[in-house]
Amino acid sequence: MSEAGVAVETEATTEKMVANNKIHFSKEVKQVIDKVLKTEDPMDAPDFNTVDYINQLFPNEQSLVGIDETIQKMQCEVSLIDDNIRSVVRGQTNTGQDGQLALCEAQKVISSLFSHIIDVKTRAERTEEMVKEITRDIKQLDCAKRNLTSAITTLNHLHMLVGGIESLNQLIERRSYGEILNPLQAITEVNQHFQQFSDIEEIKNLSQSVDKIQVTLAQQITEDFKEAFASKPSGQKQYRLGLNQLGDACKVMSVLDPKVKKELLKWFIAQQLEEYMHLFHENQDIAWLDKIDKRYAWLKRHLLDFEDKYGPVFPLDWEVSERITVEFCRQTREQLSQIMAKRSNEIDVRLLLFAINKTQAFEQLLSKRFTGVTLGATPAEQTRVLVPPSGADAPVAISVFHDQIGQCFKSHLDIYIRSIDRNLSELMDKFVEMSREPYKFAEAKTTVYPSSGDLFVFYKKCMVQCNQLSNEQPMYDLALVFKKYLREYAAKVLEGSTPKLVPTTTSSSIGKSVSLLTRDMQNLSSAAGQVFHNFLKEGDTQRFTRDDLVRICCVLTTGEYCLETVQQLEDKLKEKVTAGYVAKIDMSEEKDVFHRIISNCIQLLVQDLEAGCETSLQAMAKVQWQHINNVGDQSAFINSICSNFKQTVPTIRDTLASSRKYFTQFCHRFVAAFIPKFINVLYRCKLTLSDGSNNVLGCEQLLLDTHSLKTALLELPSVGSSVNRKAPTSYTKVVVKDMTRAEMIIKVVMTPVQPPAHFTQQVLKLLPDITIAEYQKILDMKAVKRVDQLQLIDLFKHTASAAAVSGLIEPVASGDEETQSTDHTHPGGIVDDAEPGASSATGDSTTITTTTASSATPKRAFIFSVGSFTGSADKNADGSSQTGIRKLESLLKKRFP
Repeated sequence: MSEAGVAVETEATTEKMVANNKIHFSKEVKQVIDKVLKTEDPMDAPDFNTVDYINQLFPNEQSLVGIDETIQKMQCEVSLIDDNIRSVVRGQTNTGQDGQLALCEAQKVISSLFSHIIDVKTRAERTEEMVKEITRDIKQLDCAKRNLTSAITTLNHLHMLVGGIESLNQLIERRSYGEILNPLQAITEVNQHFQQFSDIEEIKNLSQSVDKIQVTLAQQITEDFKEAFASKPSGQKQYRLGLNQLGDACKVMSVLDPKVKKELLKWFIAQQLEEYMHLFHENQDIAWLDKIDKRYAWLKRHLLDFEDKYGPVFPLDWEVSERITVEFCRQTREQLSQIMAKRSNEIDVRLLLFAINKTQAFEQLLSKRFTGVTLGATPAEQTRVLVPPSGADAPVAISVFHDQIGQCFKSHLDIYIRSIDRNLSELMDKFVEMSREPYKFAEAKTTVYPSSGDLFVFYKKCMVQCNQLSNEQPMYDLALVFKKYLREYAAKVLEGSTPKLVPTTTSSSIGKSVSLLTRDMQNLSSAAGQVFHNFLKEGDTQRFTRDDLVRICCVLTTGEYCLETVQQLEDKLKEKVTAGYVAKIDMSEEKDVFHRIISNCIQLLVQDLEAGCETSLQAMAKVQWQHINNVGDQSAFINSICSNFKQTVPTIRDTLASSRKYFTQFCHRFVAAFIPKFINVLYRCKLTLSDGSNNVLGCEQLLLDTHSLKTALLELPSVGSSVNRKAPTSYTKVVVKDMTRAEMIIKVVMTPVQPPAHFTQQVLKLLPDITIAEYQKILDMKAVKRVDQLQLIDLFKHTASAAAVSGLIEPVASGDEETQSTDHTHPGGIVDDAEPGASSATGDSTTITTTTASSATPKRAFIFSVGSFTGSADKNADGSSQTGIRKLESLLKKRFP
């Protein structure tokens, strides 16, 4: 078949394959193709649609005029593409033949390369054989030289060994230790060289002879030392060997087995301390703690005498003086432990501290004199120094001899702890006496009791002293003593010096009030009001004097100082004590005690300021508001309250100048207790005339007084101050919120009861969080009859219930209305709580905790009648506006999500 025929057939096959198998490229491949083959032809688009393309070419019948021309153009393009495909297919056919030729050529080149490599390898092997033949004789000569050198060296060593053994035996007999040292060292080294020939009998015999010489030397030198230092009349002439010979003997001993030197030193040190053991035996008077310094003086004299006489005898690296000292410390520690155990009842704290101080000074002296190498101290420990203490001129050396003797005193440190306990007890009695004297704040120029500073200074001294004695169990016991007397100081000094008021109300009057409550349980609210009235009437209101207020503030600031210092004390104790006791040291209970004292002092100040307002509130309740016929300036009871503020608050503020956060807390607590009490008195004011109409003038006067009181409370933190300091934002929010509620109550009272639906709507608008009990009090203020009250209360329940249903069905009211719903957490973080007295203050945003009963806006729950829910809950009875209901609706959404 011809080449053209093959090409045509290949083209036909390719076209058929393309028709039958459509090729699908991935998205990435298509993007690459588009970058390489850029084209604007719509037929190259992946989403090409034939119908859309034809419609684009011929949008209408008139455009069909050029259809023939378009067909001819496309036929030309098809022919061109066919020609391109044919050329590509033919090119592929030729490519296969070219590849086969290139492969054959590559195989020929590889064969030629392999032949060259084999030839190079053969030549290299022949060259290596020639080199070996040339160097064979040289290697033999080198080996012979090494063997000859080794033989000569071995013969020399053997000669030295044989000759040395003979000479050493002669020198040993003459005790010429100075001449023995060098030959002995040489023979020892040579003997080590012959250990590899130990299987040869002659060499083995020589090695045994060397060992025998070493044993003989060790025994002979030991005997010479014992004879030289045996008990005899003093004088060097009596010695068999002189000091120089003994010095040479020590050098020889250094070459021998270390065990020999160790045994010799053990005997020598025991011989040196024999006198000490007899002098300071436990049955001697000089052995007791009061003469402990004589022990240390004996060692100093003995070391001076020893180093003067025998210093040149022993090599420096033997550290004989240090070894004598270490053994002295061990024996002293054991002797003191035994004697103190037998006579423990004779030890008092002065004697114990005297012995410890003398011992620590002696250990410091030893640490300066010796390196501690015999105790196993590392070179770094031998050169370390401590940071000098405050006031010291030079750094203090690390005591490597620390507790070498002092360890025996640690089991008796409970005597020291008991002494600290007694001293603190006496100091506490002194502090109590001081606290009973009048405190002169102006002279002292501080509001903190000086006794608190004295207490912590004493604590610091005790802690430093105890750390020098021991930082283990005694330090922990000391921490327990500190905790004990912190609580005593809080109870006896701070709480004991806090002024207290004796109530004038007799127990009989309380009993009458309680019986009144019991007898009238059916009408609890009125009975409670009567009891409250009785308590106001009975007895005169007692208040603190100015000195009492200053004293309370001083107790508060002292408690604050103690609270901060106790935390520092706890941290310091944990830093000083060993790791095993860190977790056991906890002074949280003591900190809680001072927290409680601070809170109680604030409560006393609040109660005093409240007591000053009590008479004014009673006068407010007695005013005949329904008969007031003109509105003038603020009433006399408001002037009295403001006067009370001006007399009391400046004293408290000036005394608490260094504790501003607690003054802020005092202001918060006062308004949290006073405003609810003012509102309770407000409920008792009668503002309605006998004909049932409101006395508008009386209401306006009461509203004016309430606004004046609100202004006075806002200015309370800075009242009487030359510096106009802005009150904390949290405080301002509380006052504005709670006093605005009082103003809203008066505005509700001013609203006519008729029509009832409008009145109820007005109540819910002005007081969205009002309860039924408060609603009833407002009706009492308006002198509404009981029968009418029941109807109004039913209407109130119906309206509130309708608002609740509306809140479940309709969307929440706009934000403007929601903002009027109440929240039971005061702005600034003032939260109502059931536990009185607990508080924490942080600057202006003080968190105050008061009793639930005294909360400015306590949580309340609506009381609904189930039967009052109706289908027309979205409208009032008279079809009026739903604004009040929507406000209530927002509140219920928050309370009942």
